[in-house]
Amino acid sequence: MGNWPALLVAPSLALTNLSVTYALVTPSCTRQSMLAPNLVSAVFLAVCIWMSWGAWRNWRTGKLEQGPDAGDTDAAPDRRPFLALVAVMVGTLSCLVVLAQWFPQWVLSPCTS
Repeated sequence: MGNWPALLVAPSLALTNLSVTYALVTPSCTRQSMLAPNLVSAVFLAVCIWMSWGAWRNWRTGKLEQGPDAGDTDAAPDRRPFLALVAVMVGTLSCLVVLAQWFPQWVLSPCTS
């Protein structure tokens, strides 16, 4: 898997998670069940973790190919691990955002006004 899903899709999933779980508040209140929003958040978190893990594997592979004598240059071989590292950080931040959005679902009732 490439780095682009963790760079572009994971933040979009974090925003989509917020919209979908917000849309599920009214049905959850009528049923008095938080199962649907919790499942949605769990799926979005799992996908974000999967994308971040793929970027982390790319970063690790790039660092192993680069070798220990890699310097602070602007050479093309140095860019690939850097892009993968940025993808790992963006994906990890997206995972933390999904967790932060999921936390109020554990604490608050969907019918709280």
